[in-house]
Amino acid sequence: MPKVRLTRAVQFSAAHRYFRPDWSDEQNRGAFGACANEHGHGHTYKCFVTVLGPISQDTSMVFDLARLDEILREEVLDPLDHQHINHVIPEFHYGQQIPTAEALAAYLWGRIVRRIPDGVELISVRVQEGPDLFAEYCADE
Repeated sequence: MPKVRLTRAVQFSAAHRYFRPDWSDEQNRGAFGACANEHGHGHTYKCFVTVLGPISQDTSMVFDLARLDEILREEVLDPLDHQHINHVIPEFHYGQQIPTAEALAAYLWGRIVRRIPDGVELISVRVQEGPDLFAEYCADE
């Protein structure tokens, strides 16, 4: 049976700071530029989630969109929208992982993949910080 990719996008606004507490201010500024500013900075992110599966003969869908929307609300929007990522996500607290687009894509993959039902495969999670910057975590990598 042929399989189809289905992508759903959600948008959220959040702040973050690139900062390593074990580095001096000069090292942080040298590595991260303005992204190391003390109070952080914000983005209007877009998160694209792509699944792959057969088209259901009953519904003509790969995945129930209401269910996918629920997963994205619970795993992406509720924890991240209008938040400072370094402050609310333990994995990104200062001294932990730096909340780059790459790290956010991998983090969100781990939250979403465990909620995808058998018979459907999570293919990618793409986190876009702006029109010219995104990172994509893919199943085959």
